[in-house]
Amino acid sequence: MVERRTVLVTGANGFIGSALVARLVTEPMWNIIASVRVQEQPFAEDVRVVPAGEVRVDTDWSHALRGVHTIVHAAAVAHVSHVTSGEQLMRLRMTNVDGVLALAYQAAAAGVKRFVFISSIGVNGNISVRPFTAMDTPRPAETYAQSKWEAEKGLWRVQQEKGMELVIIRPPLVYGPNAPGNFGSLMRWIGRGVPLPLGAIHNRRSLVGIDNLVDLIVRCCYHPAAANQVFLAGDGQDLSTTELLRGVAKAMGRPARLVPVPASLLNLGAAVLGKRAVAQRLLGSLQVDISKARDLLGWEPPVSVEEGLRRCVRDSSV
Repeated sequence: MVERRTVLVTGANGFIGSALVARLVTEPMWNIIASVRVQEQPFAEDVRVVPAGEVRVDTDWSHALRGVHTIVHAAAVAHVSHVTSGEQLMRLRMTNVDGVLALAYQAAAAGVKRFVFISSIGVNGNISVRPFTAMDTPRPAETYAQSKWEAEKGLWRVQQEKGMELVIIRPPLVYGPNAPGNFGSLMRWIGRGVPLPLGAIHNRRSLVGIDNLVDLIVRCCYHPAAANQVFLAGDGQDLSTTELLRGVAKAMGRPARLVPVPASLLNLGAAVLGKRAVAQRLLGSLQVDISKARDLLGWEPPVSVEEGLRRCVRDSSV
């Protein structure tokens, strides 16, 4: 008989959190508590929903932590608009650092055994000259990634002081049905037949489909070898931006209207317009090495990129 454990998922109505809860419902070993800021969507009947409000240093988690074995912390603030970079980092720290560490200390005091933290590949950096590994020295270049790196360092202090097991997962761009951010925008452009000047991009980028990321998270919730480790997530198949857009168009059954403009000209135009960061995400290379998850956990991405894109298009509202 499978021993049932209770897992608390924070950010359970977010893109990653909601997909994780949907997967855990199908697993016989888990009782599920879904923590949400405000309840915006229904969950399965056997999911206990806890409106926890903001993840802040003064948030009281006691009502959500009773009997919890594992926490998956997927809640985060990714962007703060219309402020300076210094103000942005200060506000991100309130949730992504101070709020996380307050939860972790309360979790340890409540007897939680394992804390799985969803971080970001941005902790490693924005551009890779070779595939990033979990052992690389972190070089976060953006405020969001900096807040995630500060949270990671704080969580290691909690682990050392309290003995609660820690697992850190750093995903690159996550795609899936109704994905937020840049991937969602690219899907909308392809779907509308908008010509894009991205037909001659020869970079290499690692992505991770939502189903593959969730599969890795679930493995990290229970596998003994995951304790006190950092893992990078990915599909195991790197693509250029051009290949990705062609793959999306193929999944949609539509032509990819990609104009072959040299990357050097696009970089120059982005610099003139003050859009270097956007150009970097579209034109630069960022690869991850997922061999640690393969070797330690026996994990393989269960869904191919082609199938992941097909599911993304099939289940999206684009």
